[in-house]
This record gives sequence, C-alpha cells and structure tokens, in this order.
Amino acid sequence: MTRRLAQVAKKVGVSEATVSRVLNGKPGVSEATRQAVLTALDVLGYERPTQLRGERARLVGLVLPELQNPIFPAFAEVIGGALAQQGLTPVLCTQTKGGVSEADYVELLLQQQVSGVVFAGGLFAQADAEHGHYQQLADRKVPVVLINASIERLSFPCVACDDAVAVDQAWRHLSSLGHERIGLVLGPADHMPSRRKLAAAQANARAAGGELPEEAVERAMFSLEGGHAATARLLDRGITGIICASDPLALGAVRAARRRGLGVPSDISVVGYDDSAFMNCTEPPLTTVRQPIEAMGRAAVELLAAQIQGGVVPPGELLFEPELVVRGSTAQAPHPAYS
Repeated sequence: MTRRLAQVAKKVGVSEATVSRVLNGKPGVSEATRQAVLTALDVLGYERPTQLRGERARLVGLVLPELQNPIFPAFAEVIGGALAQQGLTPVLCTQTKGGVSEADYVELLLQQQVSGVVFAGGLFAQADAEHGHYQQLADRKVPVVLINASIERLSFPCVACDDAVAVDQAWRHLSSLGHERIGLVLGPADHMPSRRKLAAAQANARAAGGELPEEAVERAMFSLEGGHAATARLLDRGITGIICASDPLALGAVRAARRRGLGVPSDISVVGYDDSAFMNCTEPPLTTVRQPIEAMGRAAVELLAAQIQGGVVPPGELLFEPELVVRGSTAQAPHPAYS
C-alpha cells in the first residue's frame, strides 16, 4: 500500500497524503487532482477502490464456457441487451481449450474494475473444480450472478432452470409413449445440473414402482461426439427412450442410433434439453425441454444491477419453469422392442 501511494504521488506530483485522501474518499482535494490520481492508478495498473470505480465501472464481465453450444450465444444476446438497457457494457469472456482460463479472465476483469460479473455455465457448476477465483470476487465484494448452478459456501445469487421439472416433463412424455427402458445421457459426475437431473430421474423411476438401474445412465462431455459415444453404450443395453442433458448431446444420440441402422423415432426416441437455435430444423426436428432464456437472462441482469446499486439481494436460486417442446424425435415405443 505504501509503495502504491508513493508511486501514484510521484506520477501526479502530489503528496502521499493527498493520494490517500483521494483513495479514501476524503474531502479537501480538488476535482482536477482527484481525477489525476485516478488516472495514475489506471496507468500504473492498480485497482481503483470500489467506491471510486467511476465510468469504467460500467463494464460487466460475461463469462461463458464456450460458444459452440448455441445456448450460450443465446444467453449472451439476452444478457447483453439487458445490460445495455441498464447503461452497462458487457465484456465477453469465452474460454477455449488451451486458451485463457476462467481464473485468468477473473483476474483481467478485476484489473478493469468491472462493476460485476455474470457467469453462464463454467467451473462453478462443477463441485470438484477449483473455485478460488470465485472466492476472490466475493472477497473484493464484486457483484456476481450465476446461471444454472450455485456455490454453496458463497452467497452469490443464482438464476436457474428447474432441472427436476425438466426431467419430470421428459420422463412423463416418454412414459406416455410406452417407453419402459428410459436412459439418460448426462454431463460429468460433479456437474451439479446433471446431478439434479439424475435425482429427478431416480424419483420418477421409484414413482413408477422401480429403480433407475446404473446401466441406464451414461456420462459424457457436452458435445455431439460425447452424446454419440454415450448413446452407443445405452443402445447396447436395449434402451428405447433417451433423455439428454443438452441439445448437442441429443443430436449425438440421434447420430449414434442412425449409425446402428435404427430409426429415430421409430426405434429410438430422443429428448434434448435447452431448445437452442435450429432444433426445429434438424432431421427429425428435436423434441426438447426449453429453458426460458429470455426471462432468465433478464432476471440475472436485474439481480446484478440491484447489487451494483447497493441493494440487498437475497442469496439462493431463482428457479424458472422449463417447457417441453414435442417435435419429431419421439414416438410410441417399438413393439416388440428391438433386440
């Protein structure tokens, strides 16, 4: 701190006491000197105190895990528009393999004195991942909103689609079509939304008088290739209805069935999750559970803006109701089931 005061004072040509008064918001400093001190902080790469973030604080970080899954550009569009209406400017941070990590992005955003950060998917959704950079944001009292998962030990507000309701809708739909051997393609074991989906599927199986067998559940990375590989294993076990944790996984499931010479939906029914762009243009059009992206994105920005303005936002999740969209990838279960 003393070194910082000395460097800034030397840069501006004022005393360290004057710099200290500016940093602590004390009176007795001209506006010209105050602005000169703040500019020197920026030039020297020091973080402005929270209460002095000024116009640069109109920046908000929007951190996404990828852009290949259409759901994330959709969230970015909604959140970006809602931020603009609040007079805030989004700084898009997208992770790439071998590129800048989420923790590195957080460090960069802190250097830019952003007013807040919205995370739409990321390491916070993985229970076993490193969460130190989130603690850093909490320690700095930077407003944060998480989408679709929360961190138990941190009180960040969260906006989420109700995973349990989503699986209930998909399961009941397949059951109504006569499917008795229903399988799931989920994300990694520590992925919290996938854990909630699994719990809901287990509850549905018990409600039907049985148990969900372990061999009816496969894990995959969130990609078309991951869905293909996981579904191939489920097909070996005679599954006829598949619920997937994302639309790309579901498209991979359709491809796996076709590679086996099976028809979708005549032999295998597939349900996706998200209702991301162009799922009504696939062949067959994908039955999927729609996330209310518009409502969720706007709610996330409202929560963030309330924090930025100094309001108290209660911790915990705001759960939004999903909607089953029935299209052409689901049909009556085959009779007799294929062997």
